[in-house]
Amino acid sequence: MKKRKMKKWPFVLVLLIIIGIGSYIGINNYLKKINSYSYKLKELGYSETQIDTLKKKLDDKQLDNILKRKYSKRIVEFIKEKYFIFSKLDDYLKYDKSIDVEKSYTDIVAIINVGTNNEFYQNSKETSVDLNELMLVNKFHNLTNDYKPTDLQELSNNYAYGTDQSLRKSAYDAFISMFESAKKENVTLIVNSSYRPYSEQEQIYSDYGRWYGEEEADKIAARPGYSEHQTGYALDIQSYNTNRNNFEESDAFKWLDSNAYKYGFILRYPKGKEYLTGYDYESWHFRYVGKKAAKYIKENNITYDEYYAYFIEKK
Repeated sequence: MKKRKMKKWPFVLVLLIIIGIGSYIGINNYLKKINSYSYKLKELGYSETQIDTLKKKLDDKQLDNILKRKYSKRIVEFIKEKYFIFSKLDDYLKYDKSIDVEKSYTDIVAIINVGTNNEFYQNSKETSVDLNELMLVNKFHNLTNDYKPTDLQELSNNYAYGTDQSLRKSAYDAFISMFESAKKENVTLIVNSSYRPYSEQEQIYSDYGRWYGEEEADKIAARPGYSEHQTGYALDIQSYNTNRNNFEESDAFKWLDSNAYKYGFILRYPKGKEYLTGYDYESWHFRYVGKKAAKYIKENNITYDEYYAYFIEKK
């Protein structure tokens, strides 16, 4: 009896199927590779380290935007910055290219975020008073001439020089608490100036303008409608035997510098940040922003203008 020959075609079919599957997987993997952000970014010239930074910091929509641009090391350096805002990327690049004096990426990001690449008081807008202690009043954000807080609390002579000194309720309570804590450490804090209506600021700015000229006046005083004092959250502080010229050397300032943030207050116009605030350094001018914001600002050594741009306006 003859043995029947086994047909080979099932084995050939299986082999073809295996080859087909392998080819499909290989092609699919290849397509995934060439369509991946890593591959495309590498084709543009970005290094592995730079690609890791871009993928970590940006979402898919933002990465698609980067792929439409030419390779730029500057883009990666800006994206590395802590307070980088993607929507302002072109502004960072444009400003960096336009300036004659070299600035750090950190400074450029801060300048663009805050808006001080523009002329002060140009294209200003009315601030959002509904933000209460987080409202921003600076040379780009103003209050109307009739704005007046409805919850002002008068400061007695125990806490302030003169009469008609007042703060908004939350700032008032925080200052009293801060005053009492400082007193326990033999430090006396005295409010020299607090809430000011539009009309009073108008007179102050006018006087400075007559005495020093507009350019100098703008460094040391706000124009009417642009003063933090009108918010009811700002106060100028002194102590016994101090004035604006020597307050920085006083025990009161040293105590405030270490402790004010615990009560929600920040040094509003710090030294070295004039290019962001638009004002000369004022060791006596403090602003109530609440404990959360004050703590962050203190720990990260930024201005309120920077905090607002990144954490409030960005949203």
